[in-house]
Amino acid sequence: MTAPTARGTLRRGAVAGVVVLGLGFGLSACGDSGTALAKQACAHVDRSVGLLKRSEQQSDAVEAAHLRQQAYIELRNALPIAAQAAYLDGQWQALMTTLSETNRVSEATLTSALSAQCSVAERSTFNQPPPPSSIPPPAPLTSSR
Repeated sequence: MTAPTARGTLRRGAVAGVVVLGLGFGLSACGDSGTALAKQACAHVDRSVGLLKRSEQQSDAVEAAHLRQQAYIELRNALPIAAQAAYLDGQWQALMTTLSETNRVSEATLTSALSAQCSVAERSTFNQPPPPSSIPPPAPLTSSR
């Protein structure tokens, strides 16, 4: 190949890569609501809980530690997905917050909260309105005249 042809090939490859990435992000934005992303994060949570349960049944301490490490990695992989879900839909803030605590709190302590939050995600349907806010409306202004 001559130099201009190689440059052209690289340029076309780079443009094609950018187009593919752009389409991927664009199409994922069309199909991913906060609920869909929460369900993706919860798939990681479910795998993590399964690994944690397997680690508790392990008699080999090294294998148990390996399973706990895999469980932790699954939870950490869920965090950025849950953060994106919370960004798109505020009802997933609790899921994101609970996952963000995984580097400070043991998974065994967080399992019940994560399971409850993920059961909400599994029952949710796409494009549903968010739950009603628990924040009361502002008090009406009173005139001091």
